[in-house]
Amino acid sequence: MLQITTAQLNAMIVAWVFPMVRVLAFLAAAPIFSNSGIPQRVKLIVGLAIGFAVAASLPPQNMSDPGSYIGLAILAEQMLIGAGLGFVMRVVFAAVDAAGSLIGLQMGLSFASFFDPQTQGQTAVIASIIGIIASLLFLSLNGHLMLIDALAHSFEWLPISAKPMRADGWLLLARSGSIIFSTGLLLSLPVVAALLMTNIALAVLTRAAPQLNLFAVGFPITSTIGIAVIWLSMPTLAYVLEGVFDEGIANIAVIARNWVP
Repeated sequence: MLQITTAQLNAMIVAWVFPMVRVLAFLAAAPIFSNSGIPQRVKLIVGLAIGFAVAASLPPQNMSDPGSYIGLAILAEQMLIGAGLGFVMRVVFAAVDAAGSLIGLQMGLSFASFFDPQTQGQTAVIASIIGIIASLLFLSLNGHLMLIDALAHSFEWLPISAKPMRADGWLLLARSGSIIFSTGLLLSLPVVAALLMTNIALAVLTRAAPQLNLFAVGFPITSTIGIAVIWLSMPTLAYVLEGVFDEGIANIAVIARNWVP
């Protein structure tokens, strides 16, 4: 008859459950993996597979009773670490969505929106298109594999321990939210600049010919120029997004190291 002692059960929980919680929290917050179009069973199977692979590669952990208050605190801490690290890359994709929203606003297409199941809200069409392009580029660059690699290395940068995390990492995580505005503006700058010059030219034309119907002429012109600039900037956009993705992956390591007690 198989008998498992309390010490063996606690060792199994420490060895498997704690890493699994960090992995599942990371996948629940990270882009691509948390996409609502993926069935929940598939997400759970992928998370468990990654969690078992990561947990099997970790050295033995010597900790107190996982059912104690300290053990529950460690469990909550692993959940926060996983969600925080996944949020770092989520911010990068939020910057891409912000760029699409700015472009759609300048093109006059901000009213063209639909319900996006990913964000659970109304999303501009241009933002959705650019977001899909960014996601496909991220997958083509094996970004999902780089995320898993960063997650596995996070156990080296920030091992599971009973010591509380430092607040420096949370401060950096909060400051990373500025990427949404700075990177979003830089990504949309070519289209915004082209449309700004177009609107100035239309304003001058309206002053020269007051009988010209600006609302009937301006919208087709701004939409056409906006789409043309987006099409022309596509080859360069790939290189820019690649740099943004690399910066997001690097920020995961920086924030994890700043959490080390």
